[in-house]
Parts: sequence; structure tokens; C-alpha cells
Amino acid sequence: MDWHDFMAETETNIGRLTREIPQTAKGFGQMSQAAKTDGALSEKTKEFIALGIAIATRCDSCIGFHVRSLIRLKATREELCEALAMATYMGGGPSYAFSAKALKVYDIFSADGPKE
Repeated sequence: MDWHDFMAETETNIGRLTREIPQTAKGFGQMSQAAKTDGALSEKTKEFIALGIAIATRCDSCIGFHVRSLIRLKATREELCEALAMATYMGGGPSYAFSAKALKVYDIFSADGPKE
């Protein structure tokens, strides 16, 4: 899969849906902003949690979005791999395969520089 094309298509599709359901999209955006606000946990920690959930639910687009956020937040490859080890431990074989995808996404997008 070409992750650049996949994420661009996903963003286009989300934009199309947003135009159809603007109030729902607005609410989702507000929830996202509130959930990611630094508090007792940093935004970076929260993004690692979200990535673990994305892996557990096998959501390719979620993996792309949260890995890109982690790159923006300056997560290291070592931090990512430790989080992926935990996701694999908790989810077994399927999470192992999706953790491998997440590492590939990190390598692809971190080579390009941070994107959000």
C-alpha cells in the first residue's frame, strides 16, 4: 500500500463526509481537541494510547493519523517500538501484524518530516 496515497484518499473521503454531516464533524473535532489537551497525561502519551487502540481495532487510517501525530510530537522510533511491543503483547498475532504496519508508517512519514 502507498501510505501517502492512502492517507490522502482517506482525508478526501473524510472531507466529503464532513460536508454532509457538519455538526457531527464539528462535535468530533471538539472531542478530539479536548481529549488531546495536555493534562495529567501529555498529548504524546495520549497519542500512544490512541495508536494502541488503532492497532487493536485494526484501523489503517487511524494508524496513519496517530503515527503522523506522534512524529509531529517528536516521538522517537525507540518509543514507538516499545509502544508497539505492548500493543503486540496485548493483542497477539493480529496486533503483531498491525504493529508492523505502524512501524512502516512511522518510517515512511518520518523520512518526509513531520506532517499533521
